[in-house]
Amino acid sequence: MVDAIAARSADGAPRPAPSKAVAAAQAVPTTGASVAAYRDFARTAVHAPPQSPDWVSAWTETNRTDAILATLHNGDRPVLALALAVCREGPFKVARFMGGRHANGNFAMADKAWLATAAAAEIDRLMRAIAQSRPDIDLVALERLLADFDGLANPLLKLPSSPSPNVALAVDLDGGFEAVLDRTPGKKKAKRHRSQERKYEAVGGAQRLLATTEAETGAMLDAFFAMKEQRFRAMGITDVFEPAEIRSFFRKLFADALRHERPPFVLHGLKVGDTYRAVTGSSRAGGRFICEFGAIADDELAHVSPGEYLFFDNIGEACGQGFAIYDFSVGDEPYKRTWCDLELRHADVYVPLTIKGRAYATGMRSAAALKRSIKGNQALWALIKRLRSMTRGKDQPDAD
Repeated sequence: MVDAIAARSADGAPRPAPSKAVAAAQAVPTTGASVAAYRDFARTAVHAPPQSPDWVSAWTETNRTDAILATLHNGDRPVLALALAVCREGPFKVARFMGGRHANGNFAMADKAWLATAAAAEIDRLMRAIAQSRPDIDLVALERLLADFDGLANPLLKLPSSPSPNVALAVDLDGGFEAVLDRTPGKKKAKRHRSQERKYEAVGGAQRLLATTEAETGAMLDAFFAMKEQRFRAMGITDVFEPAEIRSFFRKLFADALRHERPPFVLHGLKVGDTYRAVTGSSRAGGRFICEFGAIADDELAHVSPGEYLFFDNIGEACGQGFAIYDFSVGDEPYKRTWCDLELRHADVYVPLTIKGRAYATGMRSAAALKRSIKGNQALWALIKRLRSMTRGKDQPDAD
């Protein structure tokens, strides 16, 4: 463990160090005292699902990644912890939240009481600790950060930040499901849901299932991966679920979650006849029920909108379980807009630790700004998606 002594901020400006906080960073093995300490801290700390011990353990065990655990202490008590994967991107080494593009709505593990007084100088000390422990890391990239989690401000946004390119959409569940339906075209949704049910009855009936065994988890994920592969190919998008290590990660994550009395990660599937027609993977954290991913089968029943049918029941169940928000996570899609009345703006923080890292951070901020500009222009973004689908459609190989 390495104690950090920092007199300058992450951007190089002088800044006084806090009197009590001591930052420490160290490389984290897949097992050991440091991981146990992280899991112990999680019992009382607030954190988003991608920073949970289950997520971190599943990622390190299936991806065999170079990882660090950076911890800020106040006296002998941990108050902030970052579990980061270190990867090479061209000539640069970058530390990111574990999960890459699959880690959305990020909020690092933090002590609730400390959050009220968290200062930028303390976060700077943590960054300096990482630099001292791992001088090979050029940049710490903390992307898709939530502004707050259940009303608690994100301490990482004490550092300079910029808006993420993609919006996240959510449903305010205040008042229960009937109130949600009243705020959206609810009568139309309920009528369509009944109509879909009748159509499914004609071909064997519909079952909404929750995976409660490892076998059910595996079957639902097999169906999901196949659906996603087909869908991404048709859209001309690289399948981010295709790599074997990513599939292994999600299999372990959802299977291990079943060990909890109240699993933090859950899979729901809509079966019509003997076939899965829609699958969603979700997380539960604080007052949020978060849809991490979803897919539908492109088959003879696709026109009956199985995904829409499943979301109707998922949102209804989230209301019944007392959640405050149903979070559709990152991505602006028409089917989300029919439900959502909240836009959640995420932010990105880039902390260069070397001169090389400073140059890379500038490039990443510029690229993000360009993406925001393109996606903010609906006509241009629609054109790009059409061209992408035409040039990399069903018969074209996926590529970055």
